[in-house]
Order: sequence, then structure tokens, then C-alpha cells
Amino acid sequence: MLNTHRYCDGIRRRDFLKVGALGTTGLGLASYLRLANAGEVRPAAAKSAIFVYLGGGPPHMDTFDLKPDAPAEYRGEFQPIATNVAGIQICEHLPKLAQCADKYAIVRGISHTLAGHELGTSYVNTGSRPVPSLIYPGYGAVVSRELAGATDLPHFVAIPNTPQKSGYLGVKYAPLATNATPVAGQPFQVRGISLAGGSTSEQFAQRQNLLSQLDTGLDDYKSSSKLVEGLDRFGQQAYDLINSPKARQAFDTSQEDPKLAQHFGVSKFGQSCLLACRLIEAGVRFATVSFGGWDTHTGNFKKCKESLLPELDQGLSGLLNTLEVKGLLASTTVYVIGEFGRTPKINDKAGRDHWPRAMFALLAGGGIRGGQVLGASDDKGQAPSGEPITPDQVAASFYHSLGIDFKKEYHTSTGRPVTIVREGAILPTLFS
Repeated sequence: MLNTHRYCDGIRRRDFLKVGALGTTGLGLASYLRLANAGEVRPAAAKSAIFVYLGGGPPHMDTFDLKPDAPAEYRGEFQPIATNVAGIQICEHLPKLAQCADKYAIVRGISHTLAGHELGTSYVNTGSRPVPSLIYPGYGAVVSRELAGATDLPHFVAIPNTPQKSGYLGVKYAPLATNATPVAGQPFQVRGISLAGGSTSEQFAQRQNLLSQLDTGLDDYKSSSKLVEGLDRFGQQAYDLINSPKARQAFDTSQEDPKLAQHFGVSKFGQSCLLACRLIEAGVRFATVSFGGWDTHTGNFKKCKESLLPELDQGLSGLLNTLEVKGLLASTTVYVIGEFGRTPKINDKAGRDHWPRAMFALLAGGGIRGGQVLGASDDKGQAPSGEPITPDQVAASFYHSLGIDFKKEYHTSTGRPVTIVREGAILPTLFS
């Protein structure tokens, strides 16, 4: 049975990722073209992506945006340490990430107003502020649609699951969830994988046999139904996963070089990062790794120090370093974020509460220049210092790194035109 976390608002989720501030966070088309023509913006370089979702809301002031000069009731118990990039400091409990800070960019001062887990999660997993009338597709669904992949591999894999949905794109672009995490040194079985709606590949095989016996009059309906089209695709993909040696080898983390595998550690998060690396290496276009437990209303410092930060440090540093060793970092965009930050002021339970007004994200690969900090929060970590950065802008930049036009227009089943990211603009400093 999978571990679960119950957030404070009652939502139960399965466990699921040159210093300076950016004054002007948006980028108009004309300005972007001028920078690109001057050779100051790196071209899109990624052909795949890994999205690390830190479910629950990681504390920005105890991770990548420390405030050592703030009053004690704000700054907390942790000290900043130097990284391998001059002028950049992060938390003392992230020493491995400190030694590879040249590989990723830190985006501080991200801000929004959705303080509930469900809405915040939807926002950062799609790049569009949620609305009641529409379910936006998650990043993985869009990447699956826009970037062609191997026919004998899934295009979108969730380890062990993800809040990202296919939304109005239809079930055809829904994720394949592993529903489990690898165990160090043990083969990871593909047969337990689930498809859209939680059904297993074996159930789809039974369904496929039933469909083959039905009257062909169903064909007309199938040709006009995104649901049936998607189910048929998943049914075939289930067979491919079972029968494809390439897929079986990609999912089997026990086949990884032990010298590389040891860098990920033995935690569920670390082993999930190892699996994500293997999937990308095999040709999977998009993988999500979900790491929950960050809803630290009580005992924030104890939980962070004893488990959350050490696991994040080892797993994520292993991910970045291994992608580079395999020659995959430049062609793989890595995006790490939670649904919000946590209150700068510590509560009476040694915890921090929900705080969407200031949060962070990490981005690497895909033409993104590592070793830099974009944006900033104020001296107490309460709000952006200067112009805020929005999740929409980070989403636009993420898509840009993959060569996907974030202003591309899709249509819902009713013909409603919707852009991939409704609001937002590229953050040019990420690529310069």
C-alpha cells in the first residue's frame, strides 16, 4: 500500500520535485527577438522533461531562500551555507545540492494568491490559474501531445502518481502511473503499472478481448470519442509495456550501474529519481516524481532536518549529476516546485503554515543557465522584492525550454479555444 499524507484541509494525496534579482519578469515578443538575434538567449534545447512535485508546500525560508538577518521568529533554526557558485547560499541541510548549484537556477519571489492545496496544486501543475469551468492539461499531457516519442514506450510516466491530468486534451494524453516506487537493488515490475482512471494493464487486456467480440458498429462512435480513443491507446500501450524489452529494461532500476545508483540513496524519493533518469535515457518524453510530506504546520524543523531535506538533497542531486554524466542534462528540462511556500513567521507549534505570496522553484537543463538566482523575496521572506514572478511565467519558460509555443491555441471538445498558458511570459534571464 502506498504511503499517504493528509493535508491540513482534509485532502488526502498519495506521496507523489550569477546572483541577482530580475527586475522585469516578463518578456515581450519584440524584446525577446532582439535578445535572441543578439545571441543573448539560448535556444530551446530539451526534448524531454522531469517534473519534481514537492506536495504540501516546501518552506522557502528553510531551503533555497534563507533570511539569516531576519528576526528569530522568522529566520528559523537553519543556517545558510555557500554553494559552488560564488554568492549563492542555500540551507545547510542541502550540502549535495550546494555542490552542484552550477547546474540549476533558483527562482525566488514567485507569488500567487491560492492558499489551498487543491487550487495551488492545480495552478503549479498546469501553469494556468484554475477556473471552475475547465480542467487544464498538466505539463505532461501537453508535452505528450507536442513531442513525438517512441511507440514502445509511454510518453508520460508518473512516479508513483501525479496530480497532473489530461484535462480537455482527453484521456489519450493521461499519465501512466507506476503506483509504487522502486526498492534499491531490486527489479521494478512493469506489470503493476496503471493507466487512466487507475485500471491496470491486465484489466485493459481483458477489455481489449471483449471489444474484439463486439459488433463493429461501435467504430463510428469510437471515431468521434476522445474517451474511447484514449482507452484504446492505453490498451495498446499496456501490451507494448508488457511485451517491450526496451520498456522492461528502462523500468528495471536494478540494472543501473551501481556506481551511479549509489548516489540516489535508498529512499523512495531517491529511487524514484533514479527511475526517472532511466526512463528519460530510454526515450520517455516526460516523467513526474512526486515527493509529499511538506505540509509542516507542526514540527517543521524536525521533519525537514531528519527526513525531508536529506532525502531531497540526495535524490535531486543524484538526478542532476546523473543526467549530466549520461549526457542528458542539456536535453532534459528539470522543474522542481511545490504548490506554495510557508509562512515566514513561525507558529506556536514550531511549524510554518501556507504562504503562496512567496515561494521558490528550481529549473535546470534545456538551455537554462544554471548557477544563477532570479527574483527575490523581501527581508523577511513575506513577499516578492520588486516585481513578482508568477507560476504562469515559470510555465511559459518551461515550455520554451522544450521548444513548445506556450501561446499555442488548443480547442476543447466543445470548440472553445484555449491557449496552453493563459497568462505569462518567458523569463529571459533563465536562458541568457
